[in-house]
Amino acid sequence: MTNVTRTTATPSYRQLPIIDLSAADRGPQARALLHSHLRSAAHDVGFFQLVGHGVSEEETEGLLSAMRRFFALTEAERLAIDNVNSPHFRGYTRTGDERTGGRQDWRDQLDIGAERPARVPRPGEPAYWWLEGPNQWPAGLPELRVAALRWMERLSDVAEKLLHELLASIGAPADFYDSVFGERAHPHLKLVRYPGNAGNGAEQGVGAHKDYGFLTLLLQDQVGGLQVQREDGLFHDVPPLPGAFVVNLGELLEVATNGYLVATNHRVVSPPSAVERFSVPFFYNPRLDARVEPLPFPHASAAPGVTDDPANPLFAEYGFNELKGKLRAHPLVAERHHAELLSPA
Repeated sequence: MTNVTRTTATPSYRQLPIIDLSAADRGPQARALLHSHLRSAAHDVGFFQLVGHGVSEEETEGLLSAMRRFFALTEAERLAIDNVNSPHFRGYTRTGDERTGGRQDWRDQLDIGAERPARVPRPGEPAYWWLEGPNQWPAGLPELRVAALRWMERLSDVAEKLLHELLASIGAPADFYDSVFGERAHPHLKLVRYPGNAGNGAEQGVGAHKDYGFLTLLLQDQVGGLQVQREDGLFHDVPPLPGAFVVNLGELLEVATNGYLVATNHRVVSPPSAVERFSVPFFYNPRLDARVEPLPFPHASAAPGVTDDPANPLFAEYGFNELKGKLRAHPLVAERHHAELLSPA
């Protein structure tokens, strides 16, 4: 009798699924194949690399060039727009001032949102309206404002198309959530620099977390450091892919589909101390007062349910989720401007 050794195939985690969005415009057969790949990536992994998005190298270099000039400014010039000055959580955060999971993130960044007048909630209005307001821009670098706001507009269009194709891929109405975006949507852009680890054994560039909107489109450089938690429970590197956006699903899509689509934990490990890493995450978020209704789709009855995390309760209105995250992540801003919103120790 011949002995047969059976081996169990293990998934390869060397790269995320690669989705070509341009297939949506190449006819019914190509679009059907796109939907098959997109459904698998979003349902099984929650992360993928997006190509065929239509954003040119020239557009990308325009933003990166302005970003590099910002981080080349002196610390005093950057701190002139410290986010501690903004009750709307806009502006520059110096290295170590942001927190994830209660621990310092070893990066500095500029937080940018939709350019709107300052809004102070009136009596009886939700506190999340504090999140609307003007950005802070560095004096003497007007090209940064132009490039950043143009990038937000450009990626909002990409994210809208991607969301339509994603919903269609699981058999849902493609335009089901259009009403929660529109002119009052709440997009968010970060320009991020990881200056290399602190040399104290702590390698948290940014700690493990899930994003709380709909979609995140990340432009990362070639240094690497992004890690995604995969089916085996371990964090795996995401190798940079030139010209691609790394896309992950936010908690709102997990809630909307009752867990059929997954929001996946991810983190960034600091590069070596002599190496800088740059990244530009764009968060496609709905209106602050949006209530995300359950998505009707054929697989809804088989959805496994939303991840239960007592440390991270999810609220019906999107704005409360973002405000909760901002108060945790930026304790200096919270203590200065929003002490009344903080839970007693």
